[in-house]
Amino acid sequence: MINTAILSFWHVHAKDYALQAEQHPDVAITALWDENPVRGRMQAQTRQVPFYDNLAELLAEPGIDAVIVSAPTTMHRDIMVAAANAGKHIFTEKVLAPTIRECNEIVAAARAARVILTVSLPRLNTPFAQAAQEIIGKGLLGKLTQARMRLAHKGALSESGLPAYFYSLEQCAGGAMIDLGCHPMYLTRLLLGMPESVSASYGYVTGREVEDNAAAVLRYPDGALGIVEAGFVNPFSPFTLEVHGTEGSLHYSAHSRKVIVASSANGADPVMEWPLPAALPTTFEQWVTHIQSGFRVNQSAQNIDLALDLTRLMEASNLSARSGGAVKLIDLKE
Repeated sequence: MINTAILSFWHVHAKDYALQAEQHPDVAITALWDENPVRGRMQAQTRQVPFYDNLAELLAEPGIDAVIVSAPTTMHRDIMVAAANAGKHIFTEKVLAPTIRECNEIVAAARAARVILTVSLPRLNTPFAQAAQEIIGKGLLGKLTQARMRLAHKGALSESGLPAYFYSLEQCAGGAMIDLGCHPMYLTRLLLGMPESVSASYGYVTGREVEDNAAAVLRYPDGALGIVEAGFVNPFSPFTLEVHGTEGSLHYSAHSRKVIVASSANGADPVMEWPLPAALPTTFEQWVTHIQSGFRVNQSAQNIDLALDLTRLMEASNLSARSGGAVKLIDLKE
């Protein structure tokens, strides 16, 4: 049994991770800490587990094997370095940290302690993501020229939407782009690789401290472009994924839940519906499997590589939106 502590119920997905832990036959929630003691005690009482006011005391408990970190994004570095130094395996909400410098410190601490660090990047495991990689791998699109992905919801338009602190720059390090845009961003990175520069523009439709409407353009040395869009002010905007190349295109929408491919390789009838494979295990399930395997280094290498690149792209987007110009990835402070 992997005895696991939850470190904060700040994030809106914290309850989802708690549920995954409760439903997993090899995981037990045995402790809880929260930077908000009132919220933490309530959640601990609900789960009938001890609440710790002091994080260091919780991490010093030898009976705790792992932690789920769903604390404010800007607290990730300090919490996760401390958890790694205490020998605890770490599962965390994206992004790993607001800057690549902080991410590198977290990863270095996890590697030095030989603990499993896994970042929640759930759309990597979806059938449509698997299908897109297969289509591209078969060369049906030719040389890739553009990827465009969008994810948005109405969280900023409703009193029952996102909690008020999700619009705090101090806690979140950003708004729609870092919260929702992260998903199309890591998918773009998965399919196109890393760009040389990022240009981003942010909008403030509801007048909050962080952006609620955002777009970023990723520029590649070979002329390809990645377009990432996100928003908190769009009630009926479905998740969409498009990838285009010199020989074909693919399209997926959450409305149709179909991957449509048009390719010159398909002959006289170029348009077809691509069969969707089964989803991969959830990132949480993968984390548990990695811990159980007993192998402490590199078995979640792709997850960490993508998480590091995601923060690079988010940091570049934030810098670009503030400066009004393109930001080269090589200029980030590692």
